[in-house]
Formats: sequence, C-alpha cells, structure tokens
Amino acid sequence: MHVLDFEKPVKDLEKQLEKARELAVSDESGLQEKTVQDMEENLEKLKKELYGHLTGWQKVQLSRHPDRPYTEDYIQNISDDFIELHGDRNIGDDKAMIGGFGSIDGQTVMFIGQQKGRNTKQRQFRNFGMANPEGYRKALRLMKLAEKFNKPIVTLIDTPGASPGLEAEERGQGEAIAMNLREMSVLKVPVICIVIGEGASGGALGIGIGDKVLMMEYTWYSVISPESCSSILWRSWDYKEAAAEALQLTSDKMLAQGLIDGIIKEPLGGAHNDPQKAFKTIKAEIKKQLKELSLLTPDERINARIEKFSNMGVYAE
Repeated sequence: MHVLDFEKPVKDLEKQLEKARELAVSDESGLQEKTVQDMEENLEKLKKELYGHLTGWQKVQLSRHPDRPYTEDYIQNISDDFIELHGDRNIGDDKAMIGGFGSIDGQTVMFIGQQKGRNTKQRQFRNFGMANPEGYRKALRLMKLAEKFNKPIVTLIDTPGASPGLEAEERGQGEAIAMNLREMSVLKVPVICIVIGEGASGGALGIGIGDKVLMMEYTWYSVISPESCSSILWRSWDYKEAAAEALQLTSDKMLAQGLIDGIIKEPLGGAHNDPQKAFKTIKAEIKKQLKELSLLTPDERINARIEKFSNMGVYAE
C-alpha cells in the first residue's frame, strides 16, 4: 500500500505491532501479549490524533491516494445488476465518464461518475478521469433517460478537472458543461451528488448540481486545485499548502459555508483503509437521502434546488 509522508509514523508503529504479535504467539509468560495491547491502544490514539487534525493539503493528498476506491468500485459494490450505457449519440463514448442503471436493494438508480485508472494503461484509457465534451453530453443523455423513466440519479464526482486539451475546447467543452448545469437544475427526479475524491472546477460541477450535494470526509471541492492556484498567485507550485488552506476546499469548510449539504464519514485514515466499510456507508447514505427526497413533489425539489444554488455567493452588508 502506498504510504503518504505524514502517515509514516502510523505505518512504522503498525510494523512494530505486527512483529510484537508474532512474538506473542510463542511467549508463554503473557508479557508480550500485554505489550501488544499497549501498542494497539497507542496506535489507535495516534491515528485519531493524526487524522483528526489534518491540514487542507494533507486531505488533498488523501483524496488522491492511489489505493482509494474509484467510481466503478462504488457502483459495483453498492448496486446490483449494473448495466453500463455508452456514447453521447453525437461524437463518441468518453471513457473518463461512466454511467448506467443499477439497483440498490430493488430500487433502480442511474449512476454517473468520472472514472480514473489504477495503472498507466488504464489512466491513459480513462484520460485520468478528465472528461471531454462528449463525456458531459453522455452524462446529460443518461440523466434525461433516467428522468424519462422516473428513476433517481446518483453522481459520483472524482476528477482533477475537465479535459483541458485544444480538441475539447473545439468541440465545445464550456457549452457542454454549461448545458449540464442548466438541465440538472430542473430535472424532475431526485438527484444526489457525492464527491468521492477530487472535485475540481467545472469538471466536477458539470455533474454536481443536485438536491443533495455531499462530500466524503477526506475529499476536496474547489474552483481550482491547490497547485494551479499556487502557480497563478506565486508563479510556483511551492505554495500549494498555503493555497489549499486559503481555498477552504475541505469538506468541513465547505459545509460551514453552506456550499454542500452534508459530510459522509470515512473509515479512519480514508476509504482505502477499509473499502467495504466505505461502500456500506455510501449505500446507507444514498438510501436515506432517496427516502427523504421521495417525500417531495418534483416541483418542490426543483424549486428548492434552484433556490439553494441561487443563494450561494449572495450576501448583504
């Protein structure tokens, strides 16, 4: 497993604990077993202290952890009979954006999200989770399909941004994202948006307009990445930590500012430390939110959705 720099004290103690457990097997005095118990308590205390006081930049690093579950992992583990649908019926099929129907305990749901890759070949195939215009148009086509059959929509956001290439701009990247923002705001079916990793710029917002916008605990959501912000303001990436703090991009800061509707708790140390627990938590949250949203009429949901986003950034002196 990949270890981040700030996690090394935890990993070192885990290695010591593993050796102590091996010694305890052959120790008849019971002293080694007491040592193991003390080390387990110290390890738990260290984890709570470390992960309970992470900086903004450290949370950004956790959101990018290479072992972290991606969109496809969540879909396959929280839904049954997932059927992926392809193409925007215009240009082609964008592999960075996936979507299709699946069911959660018998309820059909349209899942849509950005998909990154695990290795070099997969990352190239998925364009590192950076969708082109046809990806956003495919997402909108699937949303309209869900609306046609009166099925709720769940979007899973995990992208470093929309594809920045010249060809993407030539094919109307800005227009495709803008169209999604407009159309998602008036969808008649329940829409739940969950940031499961990185939520960067319009690439994330293009599938991020919903009745409920939630963030997993160790994720970030912002108009720009810390590195890009640092390079613009300081002409260097060396100030990315300061940029991460200034952007207020972590889940707790976003909730405090009223920009999201809730935070989904992760296993201690991140979703990659206990993926199955993370899957169960996400599934339970989706079921809870869908149950609450189903009590509202389409007009009530649309009006509340529009009002929520219209109020963002508005203030009075």
